[in-house]
Amino acid sequence: MSEKITKFIEEIKSLTILELKDLVKAIEEEFGVSAAPVAVAAGPAAAGGGAAPAAEEQSEFSVVLTDAGAQKIKVIKVVREITSLGLKEAKEATEKLPSVIKEGLSKEEAEEIAAKFKEVGATVELK
Repeated sequence: MSEKITKFIEEIKSLTILELKDLVKAIEEEFGVSAAPVAVAAGPAAAGGGAAPAAEEQSEFSVVLTDAGAQKIKVIKVVREITSLGLKEAKEATEKLPSVIKEGLSKEEAEEIAAKFKEVGATVELK
């Protein structure tokens, strides 16, 4: 890997979650690309017309804050508790909705985090 790319990766590692989100959005807009995963078409069916395979259960979840509710200060505290964001970044995450709070979680972890937000009156989605 070139030194230029290595330096760029090190710079990206220092960004906050919100800064990374903005970077991805800017790259998508600038180059007309999407960071969304591409669905791969299934291969041809086996000879004899076997039944379709069962859908795979989702193994990783993201917690997306969709509404901060009336108790925004409590929601900001929960965001800071769950993430390593500073006060400013946590406040921005509660204002710029929808906002991905945490990604790559197990179903149980995502449900625990969702329950914490529900306790303080916020609305979240698990994706």
